[in-house]
Amino acid sequence: MPRSSAGLLMFRIRNQRAEVFLAHPGGPFWRRKDAGAWSIPKGETTAGEEPLAAARREFEEETGMIPEGPFVDLGETKQAGGKTVKAWAFEGDGSPAIQSNAFSLEWPPKSGRMQQFPEVDRAEWFSLDEAEGRVHRGQTVFLDRLRAYLASRPGPGA
Repeated sequence: MPRSSAGLLMFRIRNQRAEVFLAHPGGPFWRRKDAGAWSIPKGETTAGEEPLAAARREFEEETGMIPEGPFVDLGETKQAGGKTVKAWAFEGDGSPAIQSNAFSLEWPPKSGRMQQFPEVDRAEWFSLDEAEGRVHRGQTVFLDRLRAYLASRPGPGA
């Protein structure tokens, strides 16, 4: 069965420019990676779960913040590994000082020692241009769709 994820792209307008909130994955594989490693807060949907409900749940689990709508549908995309990601944008503001849930991983490999790592080790606000160089390549489409949405609404932003 193909895997699917759902996530939320929080944005804010600062000095008439849009900024987006991105998360950096935790764990030893991502520790020294930056460009192309960041993501919208997202996670896998469970069987029978509405994608927006999953996106809201994952955002809260990965950041410690409760997302408030309205939510703007940014559609979906298929990433290189075959996973389908569905996303929504919402306007909000939050501190990069997140509280993420954790996962267990045998580390170092084949050591028999399980360690806990945060799902997200840090989060930051980026301009849309800066975010393009940071976000996972398969998710840049959501930045483009957010730009289009912001350009279509009255006032500053894109």
